[in-house]
Amino acid sequence: NPILQDNLKVLASYGKEIIEPASGMLACRDVGKGKMPEPEVLFQHILRAIAFEKDLAGKKVLVTAGPTQEAIDPVRYITNHSTGKMGYAIAENAMLRGADVTLVTGPCAMEPPMFVKVKPVISAQDMYEAVTEEYEQTDIVIMTAAVADYRPAQVSKVKKKEDDMSIPLTRTKDILATLGASKTHQFLCGFSMETQNMLENSRTKIAKKNLDMIVANNLKVAGAGFGTDTNVITLIANDMEKELPLMSKKEAAGCILDTILERM
Repeated sequence: NPILQDNLKVLASYGKEIIEPASGMLACRDVGKGKMPEPEVLFQHILRAIAFEKDLAGKKVLVTAGPTQEAIDPVRYITNHSTGKMGYAIAENAMLRGADVTLVTGPCAMEPPMFVKVKPVISAQDMYEAVTEEYEQTDIVIMTAAVADYRPAQVSKVKKKEDDMSIPLTRTKDILATLGASKTHQFLCGFSMETQNMLENSRTKIAKKNLDMIVANNLKVAGAGFGTDTNVITLIANDMEKELPLMSKKEAAGCILDTILERM
């Protein structure tokens, strides 16, 4: 109806946010846009408006999350146990704080947060291309993804044999090192998952890959690492070492972004 359309334009001109109606079967038996959005959708709009101060407004944030899958043949692949929970929590927290968020995600079982630009990828090469495409116009990069360090040198059908088999592997591109080498204005935050010498190995990565900060955790600590809703992290920079207690990954996401803002 043109009157309705005119009224919507007037509301938008006053800075009002218009929540688009859902599509489906309407009361008049027509099919199309016109249904009340689901309560969860409305709730998410409310959360985005009031959950946090908008201290990241105007910032473009890029988050990587989840595992990569490196094909052995058309059926099999090499992967890891990453669920993407930490990266998804960071993307959601940044969005609720007003950032323009892009989430580059490997295969995960979770639904990504609303109001976030999602770029799904499969392999380490896919993630490399997606991240480098976004990098120049990004202000903050947080690399939580568990990217495969190696991939099969050839992708061909594997037939079962009686004896053992070996699969030659080749190195994947080091996304974090590539970003560090071409950094201009970006704040670059990496993740480090260690089983020993966590602090020393993490500090080595900061220097080697030109990072501004690294989030380290020890896989041997209860409540940390893959597949849990909690994490135990240490935030490390050249002049900082901040050890945090056991907390939910959503709480950890807030602490990580708080520290990044303090250091920018």
